[in-house]
Amino acid sequence: MEILLATLNPHKVKELLKILPGKTKSGKVLIYKTLADYPNLPDIVENGVTLEENAKIKALFGLEHTGLITLADDTGLMVDFLDGEPGVKSARYAFPDRCDNKANNEKLLQKLNGVEPEKRTAQFKTFAALALPTGQLFLEVGEVEGQILTDFKGSGGFGYDALFFVPPYNKTMAEMSEEEKNQISHRGQAFRQISKYLMEL
Repeated sequence: MEILLATLNPHKVKELLKILPGKTKSGKVLIYKTLADYPNLPDIVENGVTLEENAKIKALFGLEHTGLITLADDTGLMVDFLDGEPGVKSARYAFPDRCDNKANNEKLLQKLNGVEPEKRTAQFKTFAALALPTGQLFLEVGEVEGQILTDFKGSGGFGYDALFFVPPYNKTMAEMSEEEKNQISHRGQAFRQISKYLMEL
């Protein structure tokens, strides 16, 4: 049974393949494809005003254009001092038309320049959506609390991971092993919950 992961982000795909099940309860093997397998599809217009809306848009887009059961997510970093920025614009924080992780991180650090550590609290949040040909749409959410550092720590992960410090673990997301990150991360939480619907297919 083929499942579409509605993303072109290879880092995200690698992460998800370690989280998602390989088989359903009835023993059907799940084969995961990505948007990279469908190079002629139009671009997804992520015009939702919330992470939840964008996750649904991507899941329904994949289903409509490929006919496959589609899994999608939208993830955002919400910094309390910045009233929830970058939020829904996390991937395109620095440039509205493209994702540039380096520029996104630099913009975030610039906006928080001089802000005391205790005021740099933030949350990573993921909404995962699953669209089925039956018309059903399932949604789950994952969230992790942290703090934005003044400099990068760690070489793993992607996006804002090297700035996102998780106090209970005394390390950034980028300093964690893949297994450790997947166990506690926002994306790990959301996709483990959405997996229960995949298991019933």
